[in-house]
Amino acid sequence: MDKIWLIIQREYLSRVQKKSFLLATLLTPLIFPAIIGLFLWIALGDMDKPSLRIIEVVDENNLFFIESSDQYAFSFSKSSLDDAKLMVQNGERYGLLHIPPIDLSKPTGFVFYSMQSPSVGIISFVEASLKRRIEEQRLYEAGIDPKVLETYRTKVSIQNITLDSKGEEKISSATVNYVIGFIAGILIYLFIFLYGNQIMQGVIEEKSSRIVEILISSLKPFQLMMGKIVGIGAVGLTQFAIWVILISGLTSIVTGIFGQKMPQQQLMEIQIEGSGQALESSNEFLEVIQIIQGIDFVSIILLFTFYFIAGYLLYGAFFAAIGAAVDSPSEAQQFVFPITIPLIISYMGLFVFVLNDPDSQVSFWLSIIPLTSPIAMMGRVSFGVPWWELLTSMSLLIMGFISTAWLAGKIYRIGILTHGTKVNYRTLWKWLSSAQ
Repeated sequence: MDKIWLIIQREYLSRVQKKSFLLATLLTPLIFPAIIGLFLWIALGDMDKPSLRIIEVVDENNLFFIESSDQYAFSFSKSSLDDAKLMVQNGERYGLLHIPPIDLSKPTGFVFYSMQSPSVGIISFVEASLKRRIEEQRLYEAGIDPKVLETYRTKVSIQNITLDSKGEEKISSATVNYVIGFIAGILIYLFIFLYGNQIMQGVIEEKSSRIVEILISSLKPFQLMMGKIVGIGAVGLTQFAIWVILISGLTSIVTGIFGQKMPQQQLMEIQIEGSGQALESSNEFLEVIQIIQGIDFVSIILLFTFYFIAGYLLYGAFFAAIGAAVDSPSEAQQFVFPITIPLIISYMGLFVFVLNDPDSQVSFWLSIIPLTSPIAMMGRVSFGVPWWELLTSMSLLIMGFISTAWLAGKIYRIGILTHGTKVNYRTLWKWLSSAQ
């Protein structure tokens, strides 16, 4: 154990003392606040100097009227379609909406002309306006006053309340749970790929430089492998912790400069004000606060840390074994691809199945199987997962790590001292079946 600890110290200190590590750790957090500051600066500039885009409307029905907004102004003239097109070509108009004679029961043939592809926002705005106008006209022709019907229209929103086994109620939001699961799953996915490759590259470099032959003379190959995996994992956790602190602090400073506030700052201010005027003026914001307060961040952080570490250890053993088996990064590619398949499956499954339906059978199995559970389970945690499923998933993940470490250790023992041999899957199988 002492030798493994020495290897961990060596891997950790040799990496965190590199200039490249310090630069990446300190400069990367500057990117996010800089991007946020840039977008805030552009957005605030647009608010000060709104750019109004004029859209010519050629309506051959003399029926449609589209209300202008802060961004788009609709000009209704008697110009011909060709003249209106020339206005767009000459830059006098941002776009042209042509409404041909239509049948209100089957409205088709609307065309939007512009010199550049229009944004989704303007097309959605125009479609919604035309739809509303067609509906009003059809109601009018049916003898129903649209204004009367409008008075009966009611906005309905459903509040999500979750019940625990004791009957306690807690407000929740599928959107917030989706975002938490999305961020947690993506972080684990990136962490495994990034630092797993670092393990493989580190083993290949040591093997190529023959340093490993000196190390193997004083400790077992398995001890070397585990020390390297844990040491690089500690480097990753250190870097991740520094990023979280710096990005949070710098983002707060940048948003403060532009007069904006972080969500947690707003939450604290509202809490201080108690049940004052702010709460009365914004029921929706109050609901958001209740949702945030109802999230069990402690459990989520603890589970994230577990799956974060366990998932990395499971795949780190594979990457270490690949690095020991080959002599160069190009030879490693044929073995890396099979390892990445479960990661890609869990990544795609996170979006297709887990976040959309966390209680489905596919989501369950993705979060139970050790090779996919680190990413898939974190996509489910914020929605609420029964304890027996969590314990099953965590137990299988631990057993999965032990199994992969055992298999990887057998490959590592022979591969780390093998040079000049073209390694393929048959060779790996021989190593697995022959190693003691």
